[in-house]
Amino acid sequence: MKPGEPQRLLQRHFDQSKELVQYFIYWIVDVASYAERDAYNRSNKHLPTKEDLQVNTKIAGNEMLWKIKEDASLKLAWDSSKPELRTDKELVKKLYIQLTDTDIYKRYIASPARDWKSEREMILYIFEELLLASEAFIAHLEEVYSNWDDDGDMVVQLVKSYLQKPGASDFAQFIPVDKAQFARELLRAVLEKAAHLETYIFPKLKNWDSERIAALDMILMKMGVAELLYFETIPPKVTINEYIELAKEYSTQQSGQFVNGILDGIHKDLAGANQLHKKDFKKA
Repeated sequence: MKPGEPQRLLQRHFDQSKELVQYFIYWIVDVASYAERDAYNRSNKHLPTKEDLQVNTKIAGNEMLWKIKEDASLKLAWDSSKPELRTDKELVKKLYIQLTDTDIYKRYIASPARDWKSEREMILYIFEELLLASEAFIAHLEEVYSNWDDDGDMVVQLVKSYLQKPGASDFAQFIPVDKAQFARELLRAVLEKAAHLETYIFPKLKNWDSERIAALDMILMKMGVAELLYFETIPPKVTINEYIELAKEYSTQQSGQFVNGILDGIHKDLAGANQLHKKDFKKA
């Protein structure tokens, strides 16, 4: 791999995750805003019916929707990533029609009043009950963004967090500086100290052939040992539990138990030899 390539790949993944969050929010806005397009298209039919001329566009003026639309940071992000070029317009229309057939939407447009609770409830419904529940929409995300399978849960949480307080996020600094710095430092430690990290892992393998161990398991163990050795702000138990879960999620069926055994053994050795330099978290 070329010098600096791992760092570039890490940054690319950061950028893809940020763009995926922006894209998801764009769909929420696009589906809600479709009411105006629907009203325009139907009123411009050659022979519009009474219903065509009376499409309720209340949702297009939803206060929360406009708070999102007027988010300067998000608009800059959309200007850069151009989500409109990837949107499936026919699917937007289908989801909007599906929305208009729900009881919650019918109740919403039946009331001429606006209050923040009902405005927010409507937007959250589009996010949680319409988009997330749509197999067609999820399939679209999988097709457009290869990282959806890995990052989907995180993206959903980030979108949910954004909707709690729209306009409060800075998409130019999407990943907090401390978290981005931690990721870069962990990557650098694993790459530069790979041989040293292996000296802790290989003695624990006993009857295991290191060449037959799942490559991902070896990477996760190196990351775990690197955290134990070089990251004093992370409690050992947190490190071990995190890599157990990652191994179970992304590697083989036996990987969680295997990684647990190796990292736990290394942790005990380091603690016994007084080689752990961690903060006293009970006092912190």
